[in-house]
Amino acid sequence: MTSRILVTGGTGTLGHLVVSLLNEADNKIIILSRHGHPPVGGVEYVIGDLLKGEGIEPAVDGSEIIVHLAGGPKGDEVAAANLMRVAARAEVRHVVLISVVGADRVPIGYFRSKLGAERVVMGSGVPWTTLRATQFHDLVLKVAAAMAKLPVIPIPSGIRFQPIEAGEVASRIAELALDEPRGLVEDVAGPRIYETRELMRSYLSAAGRHRLMMPMPLPGKGARALRAGANLAPGRAVGLRTWEEFLAAHF
Repeated sequence: MTSRILVTGGTGTLGHLVVSLLNEADNKIIILSRHGHPPVGGVEYVIGDLLKGEGIEPAVDGSEIIVHLAGGPKGDEVAAANLMRVAARAEVRHVVLISVVGADRVPIGYFRSKLGAERVVMGSGVPWTTLRATQFHDLVLKVAAAMAKLPVIPIPSGIRFQPIEAGEVASRIAELALDEPRGLVEDVAGPRIYETRELMRSYLSAAGRHRLMMPMPLPGKGARALRAGANLAPGRAVGLRTWEEFLAAHF
């Protein structure tokens, strides 16, 4: 059955993949974006800003499903609150939210903001589904490339990551969007857990670069949670594409 689906963050790393999958399933797709775009392949754009609370009503109007993928380093709870107020008034039947593994276990800003958004969606009165994922390969690549600009790369001691392919998360999000609301579903994580040094070494090798790496102990509760693996989901290593395979394809 064809549905009208609003996607926030629809032009981002995850969003454009989700939009493509939902569009292929013959749904009517609306993207809320801060910048105007002409319709492409049947996908329409509405200009709006979730943080400022602008342009949300016309985007939500008539939408049965909202896939909320927009996010940033901070302010996710504010954006979610602005969106969900409109969604509740419009009697949207299902909201799907992307969050991060460890949102409820890592006491640092980014994770706290994601948890805040989760709680807003949960308390909105709109039927909802939330999926937590580990970091995407694309994000790890971006961070690694930025760190490689330094003459000596600081490596946070004892911190590990379990990166996952964005396309695999997109497939799960699209599946959940077209299903019934399910609350907090099982996490999704990549196939392998890596020390930060391993990720950086693999990147340097693939990029043909050479840098010194220096261990750097990080203080604080957030760092302790990360060293304890609060950002990992070893029991949910459902991803198939490894970091090495991602790098090989990229380079």
